[in-house]
Amino acid sequence: MATDRSEIDPSDPYERSAQTFPVLSEAMVARMMSYGREEAVEKGVELYTRGERSVDFFVVLAGSIEVLDTDEHGVANIFTTHRERQFTGELDLFNDREILVTGQVGEDGRVLRISRANFRRMVSTEADIGEIIMRAFILRRVGLIRHAHGGATLIGSGHSGDTQRLQRFLERNGYPHRLLDIDADPDAGGFLDCFSLTPEQLPVVIASSERVLRNPPTGELADALGLTETLDPARVHDVVVVGAGPAGLAAAVYAASEGLDTIVIEGLAPGGQAGTSSKIENYLGFPTGISGQALAGRAQVQAQKFGARLAIARPATALDCSRDPYVVTMEDGQRVSGRSVIVASGARYRKLDVPDYARFEGQGIHYAATAMEANLCSGEEVLVVGGGNSAGQAAVFLSRTVRHLHILVRSRGLAETMSDYLVQRILSSSRITLHAHCQVTGLEGDEYLRHVTWTDVKSGEERRHDISNMFVMIGAEPNTDWLDGCLALDDKGFVKTGTDAAGSTSPYATSKPGIFAIGDVRAGSVKRVASGVGEGSVVVSAVHRFLHPMD
Repeated sequence: MATDRSEIDPSDPYERSAQTFPVLSEAMVARMMSYGREEAVEKGVELYTRGERSVDFFVVLAGSIEVLDTDEHGVANIFTTHRERQFTGELDLFNDREILVTGQVGEDGRVLRISRANFRRMVSTEADIGEIIMRAFILRRVGLIRHAHGGATLIGSGHSGDTQRLQRFLERNGYPHRLLDIDADPDAGGFLDCFSLTPEQLPVVIASSERVLRNPPTGELADALGLTETLDPARVHDVVVVGAGPAGLAAAVYAASEGLDTIVIEGLAPGGQAGTSSKIENYLGFPTGISGQALAGRAQVQAQKFGARLAIARPATALDCSRDPYVVTMEDGQRVSGRSVIVASGARYRKLDVPDYARFEGQGIHYAATAMEANLCSGEEVLVVGGGNSAGQAAVFLSRTVRHLHILVRSRGLAETMSDYLVQRILSSSRITLHAHCQVTGLEGDEYLRHVTWTDVKSGEERRHDISNMFVMIGAEPNTDWLDGCLALDDKGFVKTGTDAAGSTSPYATSKPGIFAIGDVRAGSVKRVASGVGEGSVVVSAVHRFLHPMD
């Protein structure tokens, strides 16, 4: 039967079979044979199972491999089938996380089995094959996320701070999931009954038919979903990168690509503050713009392709700089040792000094403007506080779906702190009103934020609006508490750089030899994505000089 092209969604990776499920040429398969071994397989045999780690890579030589997931009730669903000269896998083949799906032989045949180590070697050596595989893996993960295949189910109120926390973690880590909003989704009641849950126990994450997590801490959720990896405390890495924002990911890519044993420690998810940007339009090479999450996702895969490891949901809590090698301690007590350390822990948004502010954090006060937050405030009146690029990007993005958007700045306008292209879009939008010389002075609500009052500091005039979602983007405070006196900081808490105690000079050298600082955490740095990426790439040369002083 002919396919009705009008029914095909070009944004769905599953509809782009030539790229998502490509058929390799006979010549490519012939070259791949030297990396693995040919095996005869029988129908029904599982080649890999959801929840396993470090599984092998398979190419179908004859027959087929069915890929399936299971729903919350344990029912299996075959959602794609690989046939001759097609291959298995997705992005988790580049790390040691638990895989999301199961692969079973659909019909008797033969496969080429390639071990994880040989797979990595093949992707690096056979550039043309590696490019096809990488593109397919990225699209397959997008497809898994879009269709919630191999993922988890999150049940809770969409306006709850804990529901938003869990959803944000899943989204920013690219983990497939389905949100059942009890305030809006008619299916939610059935799920509560099925798992004997009450609204007071929400939010919950259903990781499988056997695992129900009741409002888990982020680290516990990451462990339950297999997103975390076991770290070897005896292993000494060449480079420990703390922070997976643009600067940290760039450092990981360049360090790993140059053969350094590299590990990245990240407290939440790759991307840092940039990962929450709806669209970055002034980053070189992306004329139509790219979201911060997409940029971070690509950088993460790139770093893993070269062998870097990422430990997510593991905030650094201490740095022992009194010993060689240096030791970084994480929140769960695990320790990572490194001959050198790159501090890329970035900065966090400052908070407003307003009564009841903490009460409404996560209950109407946000620090990011992504599709998740846009869905929460669609058709409503919202407020953005701040005059930098992050605030401008949030305002432009949200204005597409909200009823009206207000921007508050304490200065006289936006021109001095925001890129001109954003200023012009804001000033020309009928849905955006700029309020200069204003500050928030009052917050009201019940369980959630309901009203915001702001005051004109010049005239003293107060205005009270029915606003349930306020986005606060008012500058940054350095994330340096974990350094615990190891490094010299300036009066604002940013890391001083330039010369270390041994007299070595580098724009990124801290007061301790072998410890470097890059990106937003560094005193005097330009707070832009491009500059962070630049610092991350350049600092690796200084790391090399420290590790190999006689080369």
